[in-house]
Amino acid sequence: MALKYGRALGKIVAANCQGRILTQPRGTTLKTIRTYSASTGDEEPTAAGQTVVSERRGAVVTVAINRPEVRNAVNQETARRLLEELQAFDSDPDLNVAVLHGKGGNFCAGYDLKMLANQKAPLKLEQDVTKGPGPMGPSRLQLSKPLIAAVSGFAVAGGLELALLADLRVVEESAVMGVFCRRFGVPLIDGGTVRLPRLIGLSRALDLILTGRPIGAQEALAYGLANRIVPDGQALQTAIQLAEQISAFPQQCLRTDRSSAMFSCYDAQSFTQAMQYEFDHGVQVIQAESIPGAIRFTSGAGRGGEFS
Repeated sequence: MALKYGRALGKIVAANCQGRILTQPRGTTLKTIRTYSASTGDEEPTAAGQTVVSERRGAVVTVAINRPEVRNAVNQETARRLLEELQAFDSDPDLNVAVLHGKGGNFCAGYDLKMLANQKAPLKLEQDVTKGPGPMGPSRLQLSKPLIAAVSGFAVAGGLELALLADLRVVEESAVMGVFCRRFGVPLIDGGTVRLPRLIGLSRALDLILTGRPIGAQEALAYGLANRIVPDGQALQTAIQLAEQISAFPQQCLRTDRSSAMFSCYDAQSFTQAMQYEFDHGVQVIQAESIPGAIRFTSGAGRGGEFS
């Protein structure tokens, strides 16, 4: 297992240093549909050369990093487009869940270090995290609706940070995750040191942050970093099916419970404050969704734990 990761690590290092990328296209059962553009709000055919492409499927939207020639490493244009697409998703009342993935067999290899190395002017970054994009684009967002990451190939460095932005991660069997930027002195400034310890605990997070070592899907699952493991080539379709399942639930209640969990994890200063937030926001759902749901239950829906 270590030899497999060592070989994979050698390939990506060589590819980064030589400015070339080894691609491994993956199959998918997702049928081609029309592209949603955040800039126009209209549907249009996927344009060649777009660094980010989005596709609507009912109340679910998929957002794809489209730079397979560099393992979907993110440059400034890609960061801007990712931010625009996820902001468009969050503000669209017709969309309930987004799926983030990468084209061409990899999720994201992090920030484009080749571009950074060739930067002639000083890199301008917004220092106030309450304003503007993060270096990877949407990493500073606090979305009001669920985001699922469909992880294939490499999800490393800033790519790992993008995966951490998601609520859930569907991970393919051969996927590799890790803080690979440790090797080159590139810090985690897109939420990696904030979200990773919350998800998997400080001890395990420090193991990954300090060593930069790669971990595979099974270890990621044991850590709680992966939520589902699927065969290679199936992460996107599985993530879409999961998104459609989540999208079918009463959304006000779902988003209220999600918001309370996020508040309790990141913002609450005490148990009492977290409990008060949960009650104050949850009670507002009862008239809108709980009573109609109770009526459906008494009519026979959902008996025996049935979800259909």
